[in-house]
Amino acid sequence: MSWTEERVTLLSKLWADGLSASQIATQLGGVTRNAVIGKVHRLGLSGRAKSPSTAARTRKPRVNATAKPAGKTENTASAPRRPQTMGATALKFEAEVEAAAAIAPQSHDDVVVPISKRASILTITEQTCKWPIGDPGGDDFHFCGHDSKEGTPYCTYHGKVAYQPASDRRRRAS
Repeated sequence: MSWTEERVTLLSKLWADGLSASQIATQLGGVTRNAVIGKVHRLGLSGRAKSPSTAARTRKPRVNATAKPAGKTENTASAPRRPQTMGATALKFEAEVEAAAAIAPQSHDDVVVPISKRASILTITEQTCKWPIGDPGGDDFHFCGHDSKEGTPYCTYHGKVAYQPASDRRRRAS
């Protein structure tokens, strides 16, 4: 199949009318959607009319469901309140946020490791926290040295910092 002048003219007209590449390929016959897209780009065709289905629609303004008609006031103290309902996803998210806040580790500035607990590479054992503190090239570099939780290399605090649930990491990233 070659692109004749007639086919290119028809392609340009259909493209300007806002037809999709698939629709144009069907009308031209013998070409694929990708061939139409390629020819459109080689011709430098741009800015086309929007089809009626993709044209911008005007939106109705949202009506606040809790808005009261003008002139009517209500005594909120005596009126029964309707319970607000939440979807299951919102309730789950709210529970996760509350749980994360309850176990959220304190900031690093609040953690003080007493000099007596500080451990060097020579003094750490299986039962001591191996959380590095400071610059490894500096003179004041040391490990936490507190008692580690069973089965982990860190104390309770540093374990919470090191092992964060994936959902918490994703939430902080966004």
